[in-house]
Amino acid sequence: MKEGIHPKYKEAKVVCACGETFDTRSTLESIRLDICSKCHPFFTGKQKLIDAEGRVEKFKKKYAKK
Repeated sequence: MKEGIHPKYKEAKVVCACGETFDTRSTLESIRLDICSKCHPFFTGKQKLIDAEGRVEKFKKKYAKK
């Protein structure tokens, strides 16, 4: 590998929106997540809707039976 062209690979703290934290290695010092393996529906078996700018309500309103 060439010297001086690669970024520093250091310890990083990962923080999820659910409150879970863990340490890993990255070129970044800290990483913030919306969903981690502790709160992801695939791993927990629970449905979790993340509403970004009212899209869920807009979808429900559009396809709701009248």
